[in-house]
Amino acid sequence: MQLTKAVHIAGTKGKGSTATFLSNILRAEGYSVGCYTSPHIRTIRERISIGRLGEPVSAESLIFVFHKIKEILDQAIEQEHGCLSHFEVLTAVAFMLFAEENVDIAVIEAGLGGARDATNVICSSGLAASVITTIGEEHLSALGGSLESIARAKSGIIKHGRPLVLGGPFLPHIEQILRGKAFSMFSPVLSASDPGNRSIIKGLSRFNDKPCQSCDILIQVEREFQLSIELFDVNLCMLGTHQLQNAVTATCTALCLGNQGWRISDRSIRAGLECTYLPGRSQFLTYKEAEALGLPGATILLDGAHTKESAKALSDTVTLAFPEARLTVVVAMASDKDHLAFAKEILLGRKVEAIFLTEVNIGGDNIRTTSALTLRNIWIQACREVGINVLEEGNWEAEESEDKTIVLVEKSLQISMRQGCQILRARRRTQSGIIVVTGSLHIVSSVLGSLQG
Repeated sequence: MQLTKAVHIAGTKGKGSTATFLSNILRAEGYSVGCYTSPHIRTIRERISIGRLGEPVSAESLIFVFHKIKEILDQAIEQEHGCLSHFEVLTAVAFMLFAEENVDIAVIEAGLGGARDATNVICSSGLAASVITTIGEEHLSALGGSLESIARAKSGIIKHGRPLVLGGPFLPHIEQILRGKAFSMFSPVLSASDPGNRSIIKGLSRFNDKPCQSCDILIQVEREFQLSIELFDVNLCMLGTHQLQNAVTATCTALCLGNQGWRISDRSIRAGLECTYLPGRSQFLTYKEAEALGLPGATILLDGAHTKESAKALSDTVTLAFPEARLTVVVAMASDKDHLAFAKEILLGRKVEAIFLTEVNIGGDNIRTTSALTLRNIWIQACREVGINVLEEGNWEAEESEDKTIVLVEKSLQISMRQGCQILRARRRTQSGIIVVTGSLHIVSSVLGSLQG
């Protein structure tokens, strides 16, 4: 089994969005693309897309290839003493599908880390480029306990003589680790955060009942590569400065491929960026969807943020889209996250009227779910640490409670959203209000699942 060519993308955050941006750019040019990302929202088929349209792989194709390689998987399970992960199996299926479909290029998102990740089996001759989007503290214990060890782990996807695209921005000593590894591998480096690159968000508008951001993307690279592009008034459906940075990283990767002889026009880059949309990433529901949830007229934002960094990006996106809005936040989280840092970042960003702590199954069970009571205690602590008065119980409609943030435990996600809407309408007066559902992609999946019946 051999892939034709692949782009391998690692990073703490942004790698899935960057992979999707790049895949859509390549499809806009007419290439057949195999794209492998994780996690999924509603069905595991979302992780694998094949061809020129970007549709999820069919269940029939997935089952067929699984049974085709099952004997090899069984041998691997035996050799590994039963320790073959779900992700390793799915990675093998994806690579086989891409090879059998003879895609023009595969865009592969790494899972955890890089050097020892299941996806890191692409040899130098099969690699078009490596991409490292960001370096952050998520999965700290699993990747050595420090930002430096995480950077070294993710630099393991760099291959001899093959170009490296850096997203960033990175801390200087972290970027030095990545560049040092590239230097040792004789790999040229292209940085999306190069001083010659100037990208801005100019404003927001609505398209198909959803907000989009108008951006200028100006790239001028002169070190190691001679690459440039100017795209004005690009309408991104993926909101926030972090998504603009992901779009720039994907654009730099496309330019890098063009430098290798791939035919990629400026028009295709624009088209690919503008058609990219991922559910659960700064996703504002339409008014029709809000009505289907029993919340007519409500503004509802779904975002799978679950780290301090992604909480900051979420707060910034809300500020960008609705500068004066007050929030009700509905949260469910996995047990292995930094709950306090996440909570403080959300609370520092905006005026939060109410916080509902709830629970959803994480990964198909409730073992990894943080109890709503535990989350309640953490959010109360976070409120106190940032100087916010809390109403833990009692009559939230009383006049003396108006300046306090309500913190409630509610096991039902639907009731949490409805009560949050009631509080916003009772308190917001002339200001708009937003219901933000966040903490994991699993709580996002629960909301979207209820929309699909």
